[in-house]
Amino acid sequence: MNYVKHPLIVENSIESRAYQEAILGTAAKNHTLCVLPTGLGKTNIAIMLAAHRLEKYPDSRIIVMAPTRPLVNQHYKTFVRSLKIPVEDMVAVTGFIKPEERERLYGKKLLFATPQVIENDLKSGILSLERVSLLVIDEAHHSVGGYAYPFVAKTYLEQARFPRILALTASPGGTTEKIQEIKNNLGINAVEIRTDEDHDVRPWIKEKQIDWIYVELPESFLRIKRYLDEAIEDRAGKLKSMGFLKKHKPSKRDFLELQAKMQASISRGHKAAFGISSIVAQVIKLEHALDLLETQGITMLEKYWKRLKEDTTKAAKTILKDQRVANAMFLSRELFESGSKHPKMGKLCQIVDRQFREKDSKIIIFANYRESVKEIVSSLKNIEGVRPVEFVGQKEGLTQKEQIARLSDFRDGVYNVLVGTSVSEEGLDIPAMDLAIFYEPVPSEIRSIQRRGRVGRQKVGRVIFLITRRTRDEAYFWSAHNKEKRMHKTLYGMKSAKPTSSQTSE
Repeated sequence: MNYVKHPLIVENSIESRAYQEAILGTAAKNHTLCVLPTGLGKTNIAIMLAAHRLEKYPDSRIIVMAPTRPLVNQHYKTFVRSLKIPVEDMVAVTGFIKPEERERLYGKKLLFATPQVIENDLKSGILSLERVSLLVIDEAHHSVGGYAYPFVAKTYLEQARFPRILALTASPGGTTEKIQEIKNNLGINAVEIRTDEDHDVRPWIKEKQIDWIYVELPESFLRIKRYLDEAIEDRAGKLKSMGFLKKHKPSKRDFLELQAKMQASISRGHKAAFGISSIVAQVIKLEHALDLLETQGITMLEKYWKRLKEDTTKAAKTILKDQRVANAMFLSRELFESGSKHPKMGKLCQIVDRQFREKDSKIIIFANYRESVKEIVSSLKNIEGVRPVEFVGQKEGLTQKEQIARLSDFRDGVYNVLVGTSVSEEGLDIPAMDLAIFYEPVPSEIRSIQRRGRVGRQKVGRVIFLITRRTRDEAYFWSAHNKEKRMHKTLYGMKSAKPTSSQTSE
């Protein structure tokens, strides 16, 4: 096995891979967006580029940014292991450190921080980026809207004497507009992409077996679905007759866009928009109820009905007066009291039970909602040999310190099934899995790619999609699939284009 040789890189710490070195060649000369599947060494490229920049500019500094503190600490540890830089010259900076102490730490050679910390300290004036020769932006798909990355990148390009930006992500987005926005926000002028299909990547890819397991909604669920469908179609019909909807089968996005238009009209003083906005809000609430029924189950739906009863908006009050909705709520209450579960839950337990009967395993299960995570963990605890644990975000009740502790316990075998929400999709150093299960498909190509990246990293892995037939599950799966195809086509087109010469240097 060959390893990267560089005076600033620890011997035998980074394998030599042709595709990484090719990307490094581009990144050394351009502000580069690097798109690589999870597990193919985006961080190693950042380490090699950091070594290159520090060798070229010995008195310069490096900043590595990531969206969360656990990710920041993870990068810090990886760089410490791989670079011949005294550990006292590297530091992870967090918002918990007082500003005056942070100002002192900013003299270190390598800084690791969330973008919010960097943004705040740039605005307060305690940090200058003049001597920073490399800015690494991890999970760069966040570089849109009001997120801190664009501000930091813009300030960096204004202040730095010899700037270089390396933006890393497994999936920047499915549209040309989204990818172009990221490029513009970060000053990117070159794109490097590899997928599992590229010849120089294939030797490093472990196979993934991908299975689609389908379930059918029982008649008891379908009765509720019919009531909700009728309530939605009635309101959509009104909007169509008034000329606000053109499509025969409008999507959730169509309703959200119409809602935004009505809110804009209201802000301009058009009082007639209030009534339309209320109807649209009713549809969106009913669509959410239907989504929960089809993809999650009765427990989630029942909790939603409870919240709706506490909702004081006109839309909520109008929905509750609809007899069809009242019928749906009555039926869901009956099912809830009888302990009825979504058919996915039984299928999931069968899959996990069979997996552990065949071999000792590590499994990750993704679910969209905290309540679904709790229900899954509760069900799996009844299976012999299965030790599940919840893994959710801070807003859902788990601090970052608790997240780190649970990941550590998972690595050590205290738990063997990690059941998580979206926080388990992105970036964290989660041990290689034998099996990843999507409790539901997600319409986002970014999240779908990140979920799949949790298996097949060091060994052959398997991915299972649980899909309810003739429901949003099927629509969401194909939506993400098609967006991913468009994303790859767009990125390869950008890769083949020459970098903008005005921003290419050194």
